[in-house]
Amino acid sequence: MTRPAKKPPAIDGAALLDRLRAAIAQYVILPSTESLDAVVLWIAATYALPAWACAPRLVIRAPEKRCGKSRLLDLVEAACHNPLITVNASPAAVYRAIGTDDPPTLLIDEYDTIFGPAAAGSSEDLRGLLNAGHQRNRPALRYDANTQRVEKIATFAMAAMAGIGAAPDTIEDRAVVVHMRRRAGREKVRPWRIMRDRPMVAALGAELAEWLGGHLDVLRTAEPVMPVEDRAADTWEPLISLADLAGGDWPIRARTAAITLTGAKEDNAATSDRVRLLTDCRTVFTAADADALPTAQLIERLRALDESPWTDFTPHKLGVMLREFEIRSAGNIRFPTGQAKGYTRASFADAWDRYCTPDVPNRQGEPSQPSQPSQTSSDAGRFSGWDGSNRPTETTVPGLTSGGTVGTLGTDTPRLYVIEGAK
Repeated sequence: MTRPAKKPPAIDGAALLDRLRAAIAQYVILPSTESLDAVVLWIAATYALPAWACAPRLVIRAPEKRCGKSRLLDLVEAACHNPLITVNASPAAVYRAIGTDDPPTLLIDEYDTIFGPAAAGSSEDLRGLLNAGHQRNRPALRYDANTQRVEKIATFAMAAMAGIGAAPDTIEDRAVVVHMRRRAGREKVRPWRIMRDRPMVAALGAELAEWLGGHLDVLRTAEPVMPVEDRAADTWEPLISLADLAGGDWPIRARTAAITLTGAKEDNAATSDRVRLLTDCRTVFTAADADALPTAQLIERLRALDESPWTDFTPHKLGVMLREFEIRSAGNIRFPTGQAKGYTRASFADAWDRYCTPDVPNRQGEPSQPSQPSQTSSDAGRFSGWDGSNRPTETTVPGLTSGGTVGTLGTDTPRLYVIEGAK
């Protein structure tokens, strides 16, 4: 009588992610624990692409050379699903590579040479591909003269990029952005030897494929409670779904990373001139403590701001830029000095709320509090965060569940921890 074959033991997803995390940490030092967690989850997400509605981009950016960005991309290449790495490829070649039943994970090194000023617009097709490929069912259309038919070319694929300086803002808006920095003298890493070390990292990737291959249906129907909204939620949902599947402390890690890295991206995002104008107008109205200002006085105060870009402003230029936000002069307004054309604070209120970062006044001498997502779910847990001082600030974040204290999750400085007894 033959005995039935034993089933292989189920893979512990949390332990597997922990091992990948430890492996990456040997060879490169990331700027924060949250960045390392995000990279681990992004790599894992490449093995579950059929389950995702959106394919998050990973942008690894550095201010200068020798910050570890290319080394991190090497590790991503070793661990991710079906990597296709390139420094300089034609958009047509990339389109054809993606348009397969098993699209590769597209990896682009030195994106600053592709999207920088020297490219002079030649990279717009590639940027369009990366933007469209963030969402499922956004094919490129090409006309085939031989068959005289319009051809649909798939664009949906995971993509990671490394370079110096900011990537195009339309790509970063769809990405998990990791800001690398040069290692300090006290920080040591193990040298990366591709022939020696890559097989070990690739073996972890094979385990990810085995683990996630049997859970695609679960991931496809997952509806995780998200701590971020809008496009950020589209980008982070696959990573958080994976973390919830893995269990352990990864659900907390993933949501902490989403909040932290999304906030860092907003803090470092290049602000358009129009949004800068809105923010500066808010500064002027706040300083004047006025419900209305004459146009001439508003322009004078804008010109007087530190590093003001409005030195050549005229009433016409001001009106043209504000009109995009449906803000218009209120006409003649009665001021103590007499009637004059001007703008009211109320006319700015809606645009300030929609486009400017929150401006919450603080008590004298207290640091400002970082903005956090609003409480929207009864399933929320609670965590505490640090605002840069030694004073914790309690905040509620959707989706955190714990039966006990998790602590600082290994961060160098206290950032986030789950309060004991949170649901």
